[in-house]
Amino acid sequence: MATLKAERRQELDALDTSALREGANWFISFAGTANVIWQLSRPPVAYGVMESKGPGALFHDPKRRMRTTIGYIAVTMLGSADDRAAYRAATNQSHAPVKSEPGAKVPYRAFDPTLQIWVAACLYRGAENAYEFVHGPLAGEFREEFYRQGMVFGTTLQMPPEDWPATRDEFETWWDKAAADLEIDDTARDYLWRVLRLEYLGRDVPERLLRWRIRMTAGYLGPRFRDMMRIEWDDEEQRRYDRFNRRMAAFQRAVPRAVREAPLRRPLRGIRKRIAAGQPLF
Repeated sequence: MATLKAERRQELDALDTSALREGANWFISFAGTANVIWQLSRPPVAYGVMESKGPGALFHDPKRRMRTTIGYIAVTMLGSADDRAAYRAATNQSHAPVKSEPGAKVPYRAFDPTLQIWVAACLYRGAENAYEFVHGPLAGEFREEFYRQGMVFGTTLQMPPEDWPATRDEFETWWDKAAADLEIDDTARDYLWRVLRLEYLGRDVPERLLRWRIRMTAGYLGPRFRDMMRIEWDDEEQRRYDRFNRRMAAFQRAVPRAVREAPLRRPLRGIRKRIAAGQPLF
């Protein structure tokens, strides 16, 4: 049984992601904080992150946390089977102690498959949005193939591939149902506002930069998540957001693939150097 399990894992690590790779561009980074808010709108995910006491906690070591998070996306979208296997093993080791104490207000466990599929779905949705900002709406067979390959965001953890909704339309139905039960309570909202304000950097950040960051994150969040974060939004904000995205999309269509993929290529190179040198990935 163990051998069959290992063989299946190798097969999942080797999933083709050539279509998914088309979503690897700068919008992955621009919308990164919004994606974190999506993920943490599920209370067990939020409390698992907020109550983490490990060395990888955002407010303990922000550089490490950001490196490992973007590293995961880089490995899933651009990495090889060996990259995914190595990163999954490191992630498992990091996630193993992440579980709530008995009697906790919000129980959680990092290996919970229902939480893993939610996180994977958020990462997939972010990749899909990034693709569509640059190339326009996904359609036809390519839409289905892009979606099918998106399961790698979960299978690089412990999510069984059969847990991934079978078609893109089924995923939309699943997403709408899951989103109906989301909640950001006062504790999580305060934490996420600290993230939005870059308080984890431990230094003053220019107010103008913070306003831009909050406005852009609010745009990528979308209406439901803006409401949960209690962020005001109006037509002028929408026009500014749309104008920025149009300009950035035009720029990315005009540059070579290597430039579009730069936000993920650099962390992937760092991961491969660590693997080659036998250094810890986290």
